[in-house]
Amino acid sequence: MAQREAVLRLDDRWARVRAGDGPTEPAEHQQLLDELIGALRALPDDPECTALLGLRLADRAALRFAAGDRAGALATIEEGLRSSERAARHSPEFARWYARGLINHGVWLAWPLSDGDRLPRHPLGPGAGEGPSAMERAAGERARDLTRTAVEVWTGLDQGDPVNRRGLAQAKVFLGDRLAELGATEDAVAWAVDAEADFRRLLLSGPAERGAEEAEEALDHLGRQLELRLRFLGFDALVGLRARGLLPERLLPQAVVAARIRSVEEPEISARLRLGGEQVRTMLEVTPWLAVWRFDVRGPDGLWNALPHPWHSTTEVRNRTAADVADELIRGFTGSPAHPGDGAPWRVHVWWHEEGDPAGAAFRWAAGPDPATGTPS
Repeated sequence: MAQREAVLRLDDRWARVRAGDGPTEPAEHQQLLDELIGALRALPDDPECTALLGLRLADRAALRFAAGDRAGALATIEEGLRSSERAARHSPEFARWYARGLINHGVWLAWPLSDGDRLPRHPLGPGAGEGPSAMERAAGERARDLTRTAVEVWTGLDQGDPVNRRGLAQAKVFLGDRLAELGATEDAVAWAVDAEADFRRLLLSGPAERGAEEAEEALDHLGRQLELRLRFLGFDALVGLRARGLLPERLLPQAVVAARIRSVEEPEISARLRLGGEQVRTMLEVTPWLAVWRFDVRGPDGLWNALPHPWHSTTEVRNRTAADVADELIRGFTGSPAHPGDGAPWRVHVWWHEEGDPAGAAFRWAAGPDPATGTPS
């Protein structure tokens, strides 16, 4: 008992240091944390100490990440999760610690798959452009699986407790992010919509409840994510989401525009998205989209060179397909001084909203022979 109380006092001391109340020298931090982890390991049969060991190993991992030791940090988190999992069955609080640890580990694993704005670097999945490396993809798949386990842990807790409901909603957000990073955009949208509904229910059940601010922030994040993800979905995927009730009404105009950009005709949009013809027409007329294009000409060295404005530019359009925009641009380009001449290789890409991976272009066209084969591209 005395040993346990001493360990808990040491953990309390570390918690104060971690919060900024204590010595600030990194060496002193490390020494205290190492002492604490060693003391916690000496009590393997104590559920609270086992749960705390998982938390403190996560703290050690964070220090290793900060020092640039990614491999060491990930290995430390894995060890911490094993400890947290052993403790989780002993109390709901320890289960919550375990679920949060799973999510945090997923975030660290998937870090190379997201950019500084937490958007996926490779939203089109395998086979599109260069894509993630095999190692990055394996880490992303592990992150997805860990986050799915976190969802299962939160689901198994008492959903009458708003803390658990909020934890489950947050876990669904992270699962959607992990799926988006792997290019599983339709599934990512489905989880994001599910999480959005959970957060809205939380706010309706008690707007003044602690955590309401976090719920509102999560809804803002989800709104941005959903708008982005719809840009990478084909029409069949949009129809599937609509059939499953996973296409929010507020996003229907964007879904209609997405289909039209890809040259789906209005009657088909109306029929398959279960909308009136006049609704579809109105949505197309009042909802603009940003067309982004780039013309490239292949130089004598075989490299593609982007042309300057106006052949590398943007414009806002309504009720036009990407092909419509491209046709007008191509007509202007072929009659301009910028055109390289008959037989010379050139190409054009048109994207929705922002320039990106050529595989994600809403329209692409190449003219002239491929120098590798001597045949038209």
